[in-house]
Amino acid sequence: MKLICIGRNYAAHIEELENERPDEPVVFIKPDSAILPKEQDFYIPEFSNDIHYEVEVLVKIKKVGKHIAKQFAHTYYDEIGLGIDFTARDVQAQLKAKGLPWEKAKGFDGSAVVGRWLQKNKYENIDKLGFSLLKNGENVQNGNTSLMLWKIDELIAYVSTYFMLKKGDILFTGTPAGVGKVRPNDYLSGTLEGENMFEITVR
Repeated sequence: MKLICIGRNYAAHIEELENERPDEPVVFIKPDSAILPKEQDFYIPEFSNDIHYEVEVLVKIKKVGKHIAKQFAHTYYDEIGLGIDFTARDVQAQLKAKGLPWEKAKGFDGSAVVGRWLQKNKYENIDKLGFSLLKNGENVQNGNTSLMLWKIDELIAYVSTYFMLKKGDILFTGTPAGVGKVRPNDYLSGTLEGENMFEITVR
């Protein structure tokens, strides 16, 4: 099982980090060891002083697929979720400056929060899902899948060109604007269409 993550999929987030708008999806992988175990707190790793939260809509792949056509992509998932892509922003900046891969900044242990899963068919249109992240009760990120540069089915078709998708793989679809630093004792909670999807404490 692998976590396939999309970067720079919301224009406002690209602008807030002063990144260049990509011509195609930015893709990176987190190992399965990055998943934060259920009911466990998130511990800030010793190698970073600048861990950022990034809330994202998640998709769970339900069957094997390769070179999936966009019009068939919807048949490869039934469940939608919400999670966090924790990022060591200071480490990422150092790596980017040297033209090196991001894995140390993105794929470290516990860097992927995976909340509960809901059936896709409960939603009228998955390309119009509202979601948010609260930190200590304050709303810090608001997003809507309608604002994605590349929608979910487009992403599945794109990534399946490079990586065979397997049952249980999770697609992180990108974060909206509003990312920021976490500190010890911060309390994070995420909602999808008004429903609570996860709650975690930072240590």
